[in-house]
Amino acid sequence: MGAFKPVSYSSRLEGFYKLTRGQRIEWLSNLVALDAVQVDALLSGGLDLEQADQLVENVVGVYSLPLGIAANFTINDRDYLIPMVTEEPSIVAACSNAAKIVRSSGGFHAGAEEPILVGQIQIIFESISDPIAESARLLETIEKLHLSHQRIMLARAELLELANEPHPNLVKRGGGARDISVREFFHTRIGPMLVVYLAFDTRDAMGANLVNTACENIAPRIAELTGGRVNLRILTNLSDRRLARATCRLSADALGGEDVARLIVEAQVLAEVDRYRAATHNKGIMNGIDAVAIATGNDFRAIEAGAHAYAARDGGYRPLTNWELASNGDLIGSIELPLAVGIVGGLTRIHQVAQIALQILDVKSGRELASVMAAVGLSQNLAALRALATDGIQKGHMKLHARRLERTSDR
Repeated sequence: MGAFKPVSYSSRLEGFYKLTRGQRIEWLSNLVALDAVQVDALLSGGLDLEQADQLVENVVGVYSLPLGIAANFTINDRDYLIPMVTEEPSIVAACSNAAKIVRSSGGFHAGAEEPILVGQIQIIFESISDPIAESARLLETIEKLHLSHQRIMLARAELLELANEPHPNLVKRGGGARDISVREFFHTRIGPMLVVYLAFDTRDAMGANLVNTACENIAPRIAELTGGRVNLRILTNLSDRRLARATCRLSADALGGEDVARLIVEAQVLAEVDRYRAATHNKGIMNGIDAVAIATGNDFRAIEAGAHAYAARDGGYRPLTNWELASNGDLIGSIELPLAVGIVGGLTRIHQVAQIALQILDVKSGRELASVMAAVGLSQNLAALRALATDGIQKGHMKLHARRLERTSDR
């Protein structure tokens, strides 16, 4: 079989899995204009010991994981090839297969909110250990917290300016501190406290360091305003002002019949009422999202923390997706979760394969990347629920696992 070259850009890759690794790399190189250095990076893993030594401490080696391409994605009427880094068999294949089904019904529609991260500054006030004295001074404590709250809000403009001080270039690009809010906690086991929330636009960066620096810069002034003691100054990974969403609508025929659509909804409902199922339901979603995060050099641990915290935002633990039947029998799927991802800075400055992954995706902003990742999560969930509702998850998974073992035994 000769080298596989597309006539035009399309993510519909018929027979791509049948190509040799060399043919796939040649095809990809032609499609996204990879040079010889980038091809070498794909073959070598893109990270040498010297670069690894810049990333973490006590380096003794480099640990490699497979990079695959998920095909068939149409998102907002545009085709995408999805780079995915994962060691688990069937994830790339299942995601591609589900995307093919969605593609036949019009593709995914996705979007993401402004790239707002939130930082927290904790202010602690004197604790009163004597219960009688504490009761007598309750009104005084409430008044003190209220007054501190008011002083912070009156100084809002000054604090926002201080938060932006370390980031003049980001401000020029339209980012920076956006807002400040305060919560009062009268009773904690260490006494009363305030928490200041700094909303910060990170533009196309993941933004953790930007937000942490801004929080540290305004903390001394907040201490002066309140008379309290500042403790923590750090971002939160519950990025609920940075939500990404995706939807799709599938005909019953595209899924393989009305029974399949109904079984998928039944599986969805189990995740809604049972946290044990919800945990596995959401893990499957993150199989896809994490794989794209790792490929593009984003912090998958932060994404995981935010996703699961968001799933528990109402006090219980719920699925991140929803599947329901329309009146005409179509299956409608949706996903919503926080995705604080970026396309500049971080690992992308060092890791060549992360740079290549972004080149393959050809996303223009962090918001576009978040939209793509939301669609990938929805596709992965569809694949898992469809498999569970029909043949069971193990049939395809173990088939690919057996192929991996066969290759290992041939060495």
